[in-house]
Amino acid sequence: MPSDPGRILVTHVGSLVRPPELVAHLRKIEAGESYDKAAYEACLKDSIDEVVKQQVDAGVDIVSDGEFSKGRNWAFYVHERLSGLTTRPLTPEEAKDPLTQAGGGNDRKAFPEFYAEYDAATGLGRRLGNRFVCNGEIKYVGQKQVGRDIENLKSAARKAGANGAFLPVVAPASALPGGKNEFYKDEESFLFALADALNAEYRAIVDAGLIVQIDDAFLPYWHEKMVPPMTLAEYRKWAELRIDALNHALRGIPEEQSRYHLCWGSWNGPHAFDVPLKDIVDLMLKVKVGGYQYEAANPRHEHEWTVWESVKLPEGKTLIPGCVSHATNIVEHPELVAQRITRLAKLVGRENVMAGTDCGFAQSPFAKRVHESIMWAKLRSLAEGARIASAKLWGRRSAA
Repeated sequence: MPSDPGRILVTHVGSLVRPPELVAHLRKIEAGESYDKAAYEACLKDSIDEVVKQQVDAGVDIVSDGEFSKGRNWAFYVHERLSGLTTRPLTPEEAKDPLTQAGGGNDRKAFPEFYAEYDAATGLGRRLGNRFVCNGEIKYVGQKQVGRDIENLKSAARKAGANGAFLPVVAPASALPGGKNEFYKDEESFLFALADALNAEYRAIVDAGLIVQIDDAFLPYWHEKMVPPMTLAEYRKWAELRIDALNHALRGIPEEQSRYHLCWGSWNGPHAFDVPLKDIVDLMLKVKVGGYQYEAANPRHEHEWTVWESVKLPEGKTLIPGCVSHATNIVEHPELVAQRITRLAKLVGRENVMAGTDCGFAQSPFAKRVHESIMWAKLRSLAEGARIASAKLWGRRSAA
């Protein structure tokens, strides 16, 4: 992972609020309406140029394209880049099954009134009525799309003078959550075929000199859908197979050019039944990447920095804790950001910490989690907090 011998570097998870002119194109595309392809591609490139420049101006070292090219969301974008998949409406029985995307969940059982209002307000309820189905051989067919994404980000990063750049992509566990296998002989064969396909996307990104970030919200989130009635041991067995599939997808990917983002679903709800970090930290560290990103700023998980008092970070690895949250419009004070960085750095080593965010600031092209102006204020506060922490950790004035 990139590092600086004298300061804490700054990055984020990837998804940023899209500009209105780009959203107008994406709405037409999602609705299946006719649109001006050349105008869309030009708008996309210009929007990425601008958002990368804004990140650098805010003090972000390792930038992304804001995930602007993803027409659906951080995970399901990949369905357009894979063969062998289809979507169909859930049956009544499947809608009740906690292991489908729509079913169950202990948070939903405990707070049904909240989720009734939340689903209506966010439009999530309309998106939970379908099931992903594998009905053929899975192969990667997104070479053109990922090539465009790579060139847009590399060009924008070069123009802005960014220190580094990453593209977020999806992990096997999160690509088809609750998906039904109707083609492969068993679940393991299905997951490893999916991993084989995703490896093509991962390789394209690192071969271009960028950092690949693997997003995996569904792996920890599925715990609150499974336990109870299942046990923690049964959940871990389920999760371990998916970690194995991810490592299969990462074969040939240099660890220094890869990082893993794990979160708990990250919608701004109660999260009262999230799996504790201590119960899955060993699974996270099993992933063969150079850096680990995780939620550490929101009120449900901030206390878990103490996990690192007893868990040893493997040699050469980097922790990228969330130091600002996407789930509140309150802008964190830079001194608080610095405290979050320094207390962790004192446990795992200052050279092994990078400042990050809990999750993306936009859940999809059409759903922002904070106002755009607040997003930039949070990133500026993150960068200032990193400067304060650097001054404290290296015993000198903050780096510019």
